Amino acid sequence: MGKPKSPRRVAPNEALAVARRLRISPRKLNLVAAMIRGMDVGRALVTLEFCRRKAAPMVRKALESAIANAENNHGLDIDRLYVAEASVGKSLVLKRFRPRARGRVGRILKPYSQLRIVVREREETA
Repeated sequence: MGKPKSPRRVAPNEALAVARRLRISPRKLNLVAAMIRGMDVGRALVTLEFCRRKAAPMVRKALESAIANAENNHGLDIDRLYVAEASVGKSLVLKRFRPRARGRVGRILKPYSQLRIVVREREETA
């Protein structure tokens, strides 16, 4: 029997990819995600290819996953896809300590992030 199938979280003309536990701060990741919001997927991939930031390969991998999901799982045309959403959120934070002078301690935070990319198919323009 089992439980009923859960409804889709995105519209029929959209595809989703989520990258979790990315070892970079959400602020730095959001700078790269903001660059590709609203772009066509081909142009976004080229932009990420030549971006020199540390987060660019992470965003590129998630975008390629969203494109593959759109093509294989939902049957969307990849030539008409664009990045509808690219949102960044906080994940866990590792707390580490470093010895400092006079017996004190310095706290080091190692944040993790998660990235959610939604690609959408453009409507036909007649």
